[in-house]
Amino acid sequence: MLDDLDDIHPLFHGAPSTTEFKKLRKRIVRNVREAVEHYGMIERGAKWLVCLSGGKDSYTMLAILHELQWRGMLPVELVACNLDQGQPGFPATVLPEFLEKMKVPHRIEYQDTYSIVMDKVPAGRTFCALCSRLRRGNLYRIAREEGCSAVVLGHHRDDILETFFMNLFHGGRLATMPPKLVNEEGDLFVYRPMAHVAEVDCEKFAAAMNYPIIPCDLCGSQDGLQRQQVKQILDGWEKNSPGRRQVMFKALTNIRPSHMLDTGLFDFAGLMRTVSEGAEGTGGQGTLPEGENLTEIPLLR
Repeated sequence: MLDDLDDIHPLFHGAPSTTEFKKLRKRIVRNVREAVEHYGMIERGAKWLVCLSGGKDSYTMLAILHELQWRGMLPVELVACNLDQGQPGFPATVLPEFLEKMKVPHRIEYQDTYSIVMDKVPAGRTFCALCSRLRRGNLYRIAREEGCSAVVLGHHRDDILETFFMNLFHGGRLATMPPKLVNEEGDLFVYRPMAHVAEVDCEKFAAAMNYPIIPCDLCGSQDGLQRQQVKQILDGWEKNSPGRRQVMFKALTNIRPSHMLDTGLFDFAGLMRTVSEGAEGTGGQGTLPEGENLTEIPLLR
C-alpha cells in the first residue's frame, strides 16, 4: 500500500509510517476483505449506508471500506451517515467537519430518540434495547431515502462473541449478530464487514490515526450492563489463555448440528442404524430377528 498523497484516500493522510502500523493496517484490510467475500456482501453497482457513530469501530470501518473502494476492490458506492440522537452534550459539529475534510459523501440526520428513551425506560433499567430499535428504524428509513441496498454496521469480532455469550447466559439460545442478514421488511441487507476484526486492532488503528472519538455517554454511564459483565469474563479468559477469543470465534464458524440438541436443525428421531451383512446380533445372516423392524418404535413397558 503506497502512502503517496496522490495515491491514497484522504482518510489515510498522516498515517504512521512504522512497520507496526503497516502490519496492523494490512491485517484489518485483509480481515474485512475476507468477510466481504466470504459472506457474499458485494453487489456491483450497489450503494451502502455506512453508519458512523464517532466511535473507534465505525471510524476504522469507514477508513477500511474507503481503502478497498479506493483500490478498486469494493465496487460499491459508499455514503457515510451519522444519526444524532439528541444526547445532551453531543458534539454535533465533530463528524460533519471530519467528513467534509476527508471528502467523504455523507448525511447527518437529527432525531431526538434520547428523549423517548429517557421517557419510556424505567429508572434503573438499561437503555440499549430501545435505543437500538429506534436507531435501527431511522437508519432503515435513511437508507431507503438515499437509495441504498444495505445498512453497514461497525460491529467487530468481539461484539459478536459478547452477543453470543449474552444469548447463552441470559437468553437461553445459541445465537449472535450475523455478518449478513435481511431486515424484517425484506428490502435491505444489514452487513457487518468488521466481523473478523479484533476490537484491540480497532483501538490501535483509531488511536494511531488520531480520529476524533466521540464516546457514547448514554449507555456508557450505566454500571452493571450484561455486555460489560460478559466482556470482563472474556477479558479474563484471554488474559489466562491468549488467543482464546479467536478460538471461540472460529467455533462459531464450525457448527455441527448433529452434535447439538436442536431437533429443528437435525432429525434425531429419523436417525437410523445401518445393519450390514453378518452384523453382530443378527445371527450372521444380516437380517433382523423375526418380528422386529427398525422402522417401528417398540412400546414402552
